[in-house]
Amino acid sequence: MMGQLPAQQNTLFYEFCLEKHIPEDHLLRQVDQFLDFDQARVHLDPFYSHTGRPSIDPELMIRMLLIGYCYGIRSERRLCEEIRYNLAYRWFCRLGLEDEVPDHSTFSKNRHGRFREADLLRLVFDTVVQRCNDEGLITGEGFATDASYIKADASRQRMVDGPVDWQSSPTQSRAVREYLDALDSDPAATRPQKKVSTTDPMAQWAGDKGPGQFYYSTNYLIDIEHNVIMDVEPTPAYRIAEVTSTQTMIDRVEENLNLKPKRLIADTAYGSAAMLDWVVEQKQIEPHIPVLDKSESKPGLLGQSDFIWDSESDCYHCPGGYQLQARRRQFKKPRSPVTKANTLIYRSSQHDCKTCELKSRCCPNATFRKITRSIYESSRDVARDICETQEYLQSRKDRKKVEVLFAHLKRVMNFDRLRLRGITGAHDEFLLAATVQNLKKLAQQRFKPPDYRTGAFVLC
Repeated sequence: MMGQLPAQQNTLFYEFCLEKHIPEDHLLRQVDQFLDFDQARVHLDPFYSHTGRPSIDPELMIRMLLIGYCYGIRSERRLCEEIRYNLAYRWFCRLGLEDEVPDHSTFSKNRHGRFREADLLRLVFDTVVQRCNDEGLITGEGFATDASYIKADASRQRMVDGPVDWQSSPTQSRAVREYLDALDSDPAATRPQKKVSTTDPMAQWAGDKGPGQFYYSTNYLIDIEHNVIMDVEPTPAYRIAEVTSTQTMIDRVEENLNLKPKRLIADTAYGSAAMLDWVVEQKQIEPHIPVLDKSESKPGLLGQSDFIWDSESDCYHCPGGYQLQARRRQFKKPRSPVTKANTLIYRSSQHDCKTCELKSRCCPNATFRKITRSIYESSRDVARDICETQEYLQSRKDRKKVEVLFAHLKRVMNFDRLRLRGITGAHDEFLLAATVQNLKKLAQQRFKPPDYRTGAFVLC
């Protein structure tokens, strides 16, 4: 016999417990086990008034944001709507069936106001990293770093040719004001751009990966043992800023967790002479990084590796048996041989090259041979020696773990474009995304099903 739904539901009272309707293996139940907002409440206390109407609980706001990044819900309006009717979302936010969900406008105002002023999202991220450390997911033996482009919320239709003569105006957007403040405080912090977005001038134009677009870079520093994100830093999308951010992240991790890796793994973009010297001499870290070297000549010609360096005599010996020196002329006023690029230029004698049998393979289009040597060449040599070891072969494989996290960020979490503008907007979004990735790692590695006999949290 075919059943039929009753026309009316006549039950007057219901007994409904949200806890019983959330599966034990649900992602939010797993993530919830590793959240602690005690520090966040203490940190936010000075930013709230002790009089007037009670405001929305900051823990509720953070939990709502985490849901959005866990499930790729990029719209705050849609996020508030889904929390309203999704039982698992209500349970995670500690909302009963009759509790009101904050309006999206109130949600946005708090997120861009008190949270940003207090740098709350950085505190939440650091708390999760500390929990990863307490759970034994971080060893500190090897760190890997890399950067990935994320599209900025900037249209190509709002693009002008740079430089732009910005005029102060009370109607300027927050992103423009941030850019102008950065120029006033440190003009070297931003580089001149050929194409500038009038809505988000800090974003950098890049067109090497398809059609041109404005981008920011999210920079990750991870522990390779369990792929835990140790730190994240937003930068405009160009190489110098990305390399500098690595130094900032390593210093910050050492300060917060007292952790310094034995080896740092990165690609050739991080193999500049100054960066390698910072890693080797200042931080005493093994650089598992390919050397960024443009000194080799064309095939068939003698390259710099064919010349023998003599540290005692401060010169190079060429294959023909002659010397290349940095100080061949005597000046009345002593001057430093170091160039603005922090290099020394070693030159051969024109007389020696003129009679040398190898000139056609050494300097066929010049009267003498010159070699440029970095003042950080000893650190570059350390990196070159490491690149010949078996340990480096494993480091090359470990380096791909950062790219796996970027792929998860863009494909699984649906995070391929920013919603907020300016460097502070990128800072907030990158921190939240990295926090969720670490929470998922904790859930995957250390989740334990709740024991209801111990009086765990139950929301009915």
